[in-house]
Amino acid sequence: METILFFACILFVASVLQTSTGFGFSIMATPFLLMLLLPQEAIQINIILSLFISLSLIWKIRATIDFTILKRLTIGSIAGVPFGIMLFISIDIEMFKLGIAILLLLLTLLLILNFRVKPTPVRDFIVGGLSGLLTTSIGMPGPPLLLYFTGTNTEKAKLRATTLAFYLFIYLISLIAQICFTGTSLFIWQSSIYAIPIVLFGLYVGQIIFKWLNQNAFKILTYILLSFTGIYLLIDYFN
Repeated sequence: METILFFACILFVASVLQTSTGFGFSIMATPFLLMLLLPQEAIQINIILSLFISLSLIWKIRATIDFTILKRLTIGSIAGVPFGIMLFISIDIEMFKLGIAILLLLLTLLLILNFRVKPTPVRDFIVGGLSGLLTTSIGMPGPPLLLYFTGTNTEKAKLRATTLAFYLFIYLISLIAQICFTGTSLFIWQSSIYAIPIVLFGLYVGQIIFKWLNQNAFKILTYILLSFTGIYLLIDYFN
């Protein structure tokens, strides 16, 4: 029962963050699901639910999508997908968790230091490629997108809409690649279906929060989310 409650809490909080920030679900859900489930189960459940969330939200926010950047990210991500699968198949689970922790803490540091970068078409492709690699390997396309969009000072509504639109593509491709190369299970799909009501409630709460979340509060929430998750994973690794 405790495991089920922890599972439900993870997905609820992650859904709220995804709706209010545009990136929080995979960053929040994947590390903690790895505490409960096997890597294949945690990543595929995350991908399935993230795909569901993107489908649920995209129609309402389609007007703020930057389709030029979206096209470049999508093309770039295709190159990263096969490398992500190879990484997932070959990596040790403990090193897997450590890598996620370091990635999140490094990302937080760069954001706090006010990392800035000028957007270019080439960089759009590179960020897309990194996101594709991270989606198929650890189920987390968000870190490169978050760093890039924050570094270019992208307005939060455009960030949320463009990343969600990109997720529709990359999560679908990544799920297909995961199933083809590592298989799937009935447990994964049953768990995902049972989680949908929790996710829907989280989406509703997240929409309310998004209405009063200003740009400064958005940044603070981002720092807290990333640093907390990274530190938690580091503590778990060394214990």
